[in-house]
Amino acid sequence: MSFDAYIDKINRRLEALLPVCGCDAPGVCDAMRYSLAGGGKRIRPVLLLESCRLCGGDPDDALDFACALEMIHTYSLIHDDLPCMDDDDMRRGKPACHIAFGEATALLAGDALLTQAFAAAAQSRAAELHPARAVEAVALLARLAGAEGMIGGQAIDLQSENRAISLSRLQTMDRLKTGALMRAACELGAVLAGADAVKRAALVRYAEALGQAFQIVDDILDVTADEATLGKPVGSDAAQSKSTYVSLLGLSGARAMAQRSTGEAVDALAAFGEDAAPLRRLAEHLMTRTF
Repeated sequence: MSFDAYIDKINRRLEALLPVCGCDAPGVCDAMRYSLAGGGKRIRPVLLLESCRLCGGDPDDALDFACALEMIHTYSLIHDDLPCMDDDDMRRGKPACHIAFGEATALLAGDALLTQAFAAAAQSRAAELHPARAVEAVALLARLAGAEGMIGGQAIDLQSENRAISLSRLQTMDRLKTGALMRAACELGAVLAGADAVKRAALVRYAEALGQAFQIVDDILDVTADEATLGKPVGSDAAQSKSTYVSLLGLSGARAMAQRSTGEAVDALAAFGEDAAPLRRLAEHLMTRTF
């Protein structure tokens, strides 16, 4: 299946999985839909579905887990934009959730997406067909989205404002804040497909290298892109005095490191042969993205 076909299926299923709040909590539900349907690239759910297929599983069985992962990613963006965090007014080319709906409603919408994600996973087709795999997948998703993963990385990010940090500390932060959900996507696909340890480890290596390359490119775009193309404010890292790959390595050094990380991601897929061509192309595409 093409990535465009995956994205269409993901978008339709996301809409079906969102709650219908009626008149009880319309603002929260509207804010959830506003942010979830906000033009995201759907990289993480696509990675999950394609990893599942690559390991011999049925992507349709993993669809609700893919949607759960996108809900968690979206909630993290809502919270990341809040005044107490990065205080950004734009996301994906339109007003951030807290600008459109108010800070309190945005906070609740993020919380609601997080909890809805686990409801989707628990009620998924995978949970019906392969309950042991689904239980393992839920535990993995919770760990990589929590304090040992994405939340831990965000905490380091907040602690690193207005201070210089080392390259190794930056890599640790990004391995958690950005890389944890990339890893979750690929490893969940492997778990839900019942992959062996060799394939699972290869996808983890791919995801970790891909996550690093993705964040380096993000840092580059923060100083080279324009706001209209990027869909969010540029120059925010410098404004908050954050250490980035560009500030530590310079533009040319950051680009070289992104190229190396992309190469490592591509190399990690060697065990899958030509069947992994779509994931290789995705890694190369993300290296050259402009938004």
